[in-house]
Amino acid sequence: MITIEELKKELDEIKARNKRVEADKAWETSWTRKLLVLMLTYFVIVIFFLVAKLSDPFTNAVVPSVAFVLSTLTVPLFKKWWLNNIRK
Repeated sequence: MITIEELKKELDEIKARNKRVEADKAWETSWTRKLLVLMLTYFVIVIFFLVAKLSDPFTNAVVPSVAFVLSTLTVPLFKKWWLNNIRK
């Protein structure tokens, strides 16, 4: 038989897990994360363009960086549509 103490312990573990999950979700949807992804993508592409000796790497890296971030921003919209229409 499960004791009250064991139930309390399980409940505390579930609450702690829920806080972690909520924090992860907040990070995933935060503008801080989106801007960080944009900046890191931009710098990686700039470095690649510099190494490849392509012209005007600082300007030309803007387009693929913005395109990448836009693609990641649209994924939640398609996920919501998919969940509502396909997975019924």
